[in-house]
Amino acid sequence: MPISRISLGSPAEASQPDALKAALAEFISMLIFVFAGSGSGMAFNKLSDNGPTTPAGLIAASLAHAFALFVAVSVGANISGGHVNPAVTFGAFVGGHITLLRSVLYWIAQLLGSVVACLLLNFATGGLAVGAFALSAGVTSWNALVFEIVMTFGLVYTVYATAVDPKKGNIGIIAPLAIGFIVGANILAGGAFTGASMNPAVSFGPAVVSWTWGSQWVYWLGPFVGAGLAALVYEILFINQSTHEQLPTTDY
Repeated sequence: MPISRISLGSPAEASQPDALKAALAEFISMLIFVFAGSGSGMAFNKLSDNGPTTPAGLIAASLAHAFALFVAVSVGANISGGHVNPAVTFGAFVGGHITLLRSVLYWIAQLLGSVVACLLLNFATGGLAVGAFALSAGVTSWNALVFEIVMTFGLVYTVYATAVDPKKGNIGIIAPLAIGFIVGANILAGGAFTGASMNPAVSFGPAVVSWTWGSQWVYWLGPFVGAGLAALVYEILFINQSTHEQLPTTDY
């Protein structure tokens, strides 16, 4: 069972150079991802004079996030594993691929990266608002929670299948490409209902900068539940426990 491989880690790990470099890589990757992703939404608002979201705007957001995540995962892969998402880090922790202590370092770096990206966007655009995630009209918190759970399940399941599974073989750039694609596709599916976060850090940065916290718990609980379920399902059903080797980070 993956739960038996969960490790808390040692306090000394927090000062190890590789752990600090990995956290810095997560900070930079998250900054790249949020700056491009949230920036695309701000650009749409400027071009449409803060008009209502349109199908074209949704497609633009999907492409921007898919492209940016592909790059963000790729540039961090060899240093931190390219998680770029606290939920992905949690999924790796549940599967025994990263210690709790290193997970905390990643979470801090990811949240800071998102906040800094949103502050830079606010400054660079002359004070334009960084839109916080919010539920659409007619969508309850429980509706949104299910959306976020299912979308994040798909994301983390993709991470496991293309990046974590030791039987994946040499698939090169397929892992970050597939991860970017599933996020882009999920935005097309859920963007009109919840904003399709799938990533607590992505919703946290805009919430801090705009100080808008409505339904924020949905964007934390949903991704963490979905990530944990995906990790357990893939580990139990598809990873050969006898040959599995615990890794400090996801290997892609």
